[in-house]
Amino acid sequence: MLFFIFWELVLVPMYFLIGIWGSANREYAAIKFFLYTLFGSVFMLLGFLALFFKSQPHTFDIVQLARQGGAGLAVSRAVQNLIFAGLFLGFAIKVPMWPFHTWLPDAHTEAPTVGSVLLAGILLKMGSYGFIRIALPILPQAAKTWAPAIAILAVIAIVYASLACLAQRDLKRLIAFSSVGHMGFVMLGIATLTTIGINAALFGMVAHGIITGMLFFEVGSIYDRYHTRLISDIGGGMLQKVPLLAGIFAFTAIASLGLPGLAGFWGEVLALLSSYSPAHILSGHVTLFRTLMVFGGIGTILTAGYFLWTLQRVNLGTLPDAWRERALPDVTAVEMMAWTPLLVGILFLGLFPRVVFGTTNDAVASLARLFTG
Repeated sequence: MLFFIFWELVLVPMYFLIGIWGSANREYAAIKFFLYTLFGSVFMLLGFLALFFKSQPHTFDIVQLARQGGAGLAVSRAVQNLIFAGLFLGFAIKVPMWPFHTWLPDAHTEAPTVGSVLLAGILLKMGSYGFIRIALPILPQAAKTWAPAIAILAVIAIVYASLACLAQRDLKRLIAFSSVGHMGFVMLGIATLTTIGINAALFGMVAHGIITGMLFFEVGSIYDRYHTRLISDIGGGMLQKVPLLAGIFAFTAIASLGLPGLAGFWGEVLALLSSYSPAHILSGHVTLFRTLMVFGGIGTILTAGYFLWTLQRVNLGTLPDAWRERALPDVTAVEMMAWTPLLVGILFLGLFPRVVFGTTNDAVASLARLFTG
């Protein structure tokens, strides 16, 4: 219940961040964000109440419920699946999984820079954390039933978001859609129910928070200088006008597309690797998961495509006449101070992934034993 209370309280500051300090359509985006999340929370609360009344003895304690779930919660498989459906709606909307993602591009686009950073860096991870911390250990049999559906929705999100990014003209909206795709890799790793997959999901959550949060910082700085987020209005040539900002933007974009040696690589490649051999209890779905692995791989190619194309249109090319005579400041000392920890984190986690994996592996292995043994 404390989890649910604080889950709901998170909505309040974010609603005002978007609704007061956002862009032109801020009220629409804030209300849409609030209603979507509140809608999922209703079903999540019903799921929590069902767990309370079906547990023996009745309890809301997550650890006790997980022990009962691991031993087989004293309810039928159909009831477990129904409870999982309620939790799924609450968590999936927050992730956000396709097709519950439509609040995210609007919220990101209209939010101020700090709001977008908070959304990307923290709020989206609450949904995937809910799956790993609550849904999987308490309802492992239902997780087995739902895993193929979650994997399918995750891969649809990866491919769909990549195609949507190719169609975007607003730089901030493009990065917002990229979040849908990156969180698709997180959910694909979770759906495999393996140690490798869930570790990959946790690493992907950390990496996405650092990289995409950094991208939103950079887009905010680009807007401060150009007073537009439209790629066509920026027109290219940013490397000539603000070389340090353009270089940092290129570095972060390349990290986001999954270049080896940077933080974006490990979560995605291990999520795809885990799809080749899902948990033993999913043995009847091996062909499905391997097919999804192929489509996920296509998604990584599309991700590289839209980020490189964006860099070509924004950083490279001839500087438009509209910006040639205007004085645009490069990265300031305050910006550099704020960004340096994130930039160091992107490189450090890419070179030393054990910093995360060494922390998460023991707990993940204990969870995965519900599905592998």
